[in-house]
Amino acid sequence: MSNSKVVYEGWMARYGRRKIGRSFIHMRYFVLESQVLAYYKKKPQDNMVPTKTLLIDGNCRVEDRGLKTHHGHMVYVLSVFNKKEMYNRMTMAAFNIQDALIWKQKIEYVIDQHQESQAISGNKYHSFEYKSGTDNWRNTSSPDHEIQGSAAEDEGYPNRSLTRRTTIGNGPPDSIFDWTKELDSDLAIHNSTSQTFSRKYWRLLQCQNGLRIFEELLEVDFLPKSCSRAMKAVGVVDATCEEIFELVMRMDTKRCEWDCSFQYGSLVEEVDGHTALLYHRLQLDWFPMFVWPRDLCYVRYWRRNDDGSYVVLFRSRKHANCGPQPGFVRAHIESGGFNISPLKPCNGMPRTQVQHLMQIDLKGWGVGYMSSFQQHCLLQMLNGVAGLREYFAQTDERTVAPRIPVMVNMTSVSSSSKKSQKLESSVIHRRSPSLDQIHAANGNALLMDEYSDEDEDLQHADQEDSPYAVKVEDKESAYEEPRDQIDSSIFSGNLRREDNDKARDCWTLSDGNNFRVRSKHFCYDKSKILAGKPVMDLVSVDWFKDTKRMDHVARRHGCAAQVASERGYFTIVFNLQVPGSTHYSMIFYFVAKELESGSLLQRFVDGDDEFRNSRLKLIPSVPKGSWIVRQSVGSSPCLLGKVVDCNYIRCPKYLEIDVDIGSSTVANGVLGLVIGVVTTLVIDMAFLVQANTTEDLPERLIGAVRLCHLDLSSAIVPKFDSDPPDPVES
Repeated sequence: MSNSKVVYEGWMARYGRRKIGRSFIHMRYFVLESQVLAYYKKKPQDNMVPTKTLLIDGNCRVEDRGLKTHHGHMVYVLSVFNKKEMYNRMTMAAFNIQDALIWKQKIEYVIDQHQESQAISGNKYHSFEYKSGTDNWRNTSSPDHEIQGSAAEDEGYPNRSLTRRTTIGNGPPDSIFDWTKELDSDLAIHNSTSQTFSRKYWRLLQCQNGLRIFEELLEVDFLPKSCSRAMKAVGVVDATCEEIFELVMRMDTKRCEWDCSFQYGSLVEEVDGHTALLYHRLQLDWFPMFVWPRDLCYVRYWRRNDDGSYVVLFRSRKHANCGPQPGFVRAHIESGGFNISPLKPCNGMPRTQVQHLMQIDLKGWGVGYMSSFQQHCLLQMLNGVAGLREYFAQTDERTVAPRIPVMVNMTSVSSSSKKSQKLESSVIHRRSPSLDQIHAANGNALLMDEYSDEDEDLQHADQEDSPYAVKVEDKESAYEEPRDQIDSSIFSGNLRREDNDKARDCWTLSDGNNFRVRSKHFCYDKSKILAGKPVMDLVSVDWFKDTKRMDHVARRHGCAAQVASERGYFTIVFNLQVPGSTHYSMIFYFVAKELESGSLLQRFVDGDDEFRNSRLKLIPSVPKGSWIVRQSVGSSPCLLGKVVDCNYIRCPKYLEIDVDIGSSTVANGVLGLVIGVVTTLVIDMAFLVQANTTEDLPERLIGAVRLCHLDLSSAIVPKFDSDPPDPVES
């Protein structure tokens, strides 16, 4: 690396196409300096020579090329070039739009600095004009023909400015109506020949699931019976525009978690980075035994506006490779889409207004004879806004989207070989794959291309240095450092330990490989690995009861935390407080000889309560128990500090975490279900600190425990010392 100031750096993807037309993606470490953009095959050290460089000055441009598909995955592509040397360019891609926007802003900042310095010296570059909206989209360069656009600019193209702040591509196709732009009366009259109805007036139809549902007031006297009025749902979601946009653009099984009308989706054709044709099957619940299912083939266009809002527009279109499907009625979208706009944050949390509009003709005999069919199905589709709100309210995995939408390409069969088509068709007729199999195949698609492109030799030798290097994670586990074992015989607790699988009213160590945690590459591909051995040893368990809640149990003389402190060891104490007429506490003592300095666990122990609440994670599991209990408890990781109240007591040689399960209505309800049948259950629990950065990954368990067929009557009333040790200021 050079000695100039580094403005920004990090892992990004190199995206491009070979001469044979196949796309490739290679992970590279990009470094932006005050005069140079460069990338390396691994993180640079000392005076490492970059693989490729591009000089940055006031003539440079950052061109948004939108979304591109690679092996079913989608990436956001940026192209950086100098308009005086238009064939010298660098293309980079991100797996989430936040990263793409940050890099775009940083590069534009460096370009602006060069323009300002040249303006002061009297040698001015052509200034950039920050135009917004779709008013100027016809004058911007095409995402897929950037070289021609750059040449036109040099040759005196009428619009010499290049819009840099907007992300609009070529603008919406002529057939798509942009309902997010309010039309004045003159424009509405002018466009009356191309637009069926002008979108001007709405009335509130109803409030449902926290949404306002509006119906369009038409300025026409006649509406075809089969064509519904346009309806839109408006709601507020506690998430950023980028998070919502990425979820809306997905067409894989993740969409089923918020859109109850979605069954299956796939890519038909990629027109450019902002426009694509999609195939979409609807999951409608209106008398499915009698009404045929519906599917759609439509064009989708998206853009990002200057104010940070996103617009996604739909309209049905016929396509030669997406004809009518057997067993489905092809519905028709007249107009539809999403308008995702930022609102002012509330209590530091992002807020976004989401508008979802649909005007659809569901076709078929049911539409003409049963008017409630059309409206019921339309409301079901609009309820996706409520699904988005609840999705973000109930999930913690919202920092980085690993990949933007996963789609199945319907045109993957080569049209050049009729023999192969017939052979494949016969195979499909013999055994047609299920949707689950298709989704599973997409989920396992490789992000990395198996070949190297021309300008980068020895690709395979350097793949292991990239966080995106393809590895089989299922059989891997978190790295385990050798450490001295702690003699657990010096510790005691009133709940006995038994390693016999059939023992009752006892605890035992749970194998760390029963749990899956974030891998080293989680920030890039969301992969998880077996947790492996914990970093601390579970030495004893106490099972207490009392007439009142028991706080700071580690102050009790003779407990494992006090014994460990006398020997210079450090202990993390988890006190799970169960409310009721009789209060119970299950206490776990995890001991280590010392904490690794600078580690995530050490920062958690010495951090403030806000940091602790945002990172403390529990992974539960019920290996043995009734089906309803196993479904209620689940096995998904949970950030304890976000769900229940946690009180942290930091003393010189231990940290106690009092977890008040009764502080959450949901947790209390699940607990009420569990406590009544606790003697029939085997429960696994793993505690860990959530890792959000590549430096802290992979995640490591603090410890794990298995509780076998607990008996409430075996809990004892503890005796506490009157003078507890003074806590340490955190």
